[in-house]
Amino acid sequence: MEMKNPPHPGEVLNELFIKENGLSISKTAMNIGVSRQSLSELVNGKNGVTAQTALKLAKAFNTSPRYWLNLQNIYDLNKAQKSVNLDDIEILV
Repeated sequence: MEMKNPPHPGEVLNELFIKENGLSISKTAMNIGVSRQSLSELVNGKNGVTAQTALKLAKAFNTSPRYWLNLQNIYDLNKAQKSVNLDDIEILV
C-alpha cells in the first residue's frame, strides 16, 4: 500500500530515534561523525540520507542501512510522483 504523504527520513530520525532516546542533534552528529549543521539540515528536511549517512545511522541506532535508504527512496518517489508529468509517455512493451 502506498503512503499518501510519507515523512521525510529526517523527521523519522528526529522523532523516533533522537527525541525518543533523549539525545540532541549535537550529540548525535558528534557520535556519527557529521557536522551539527549537516544533521540539522537532514532533520529539517533540507537534505536527504546518503549511503554514507545510512551506514552511520544504522550503526548508531542498531538498524540497517537499507532502512534509512528505503525511507529516503519512498519519500523521493512520492515527491516525484507529484511533480513529474507522465501523460506524454507511451507504453513501449
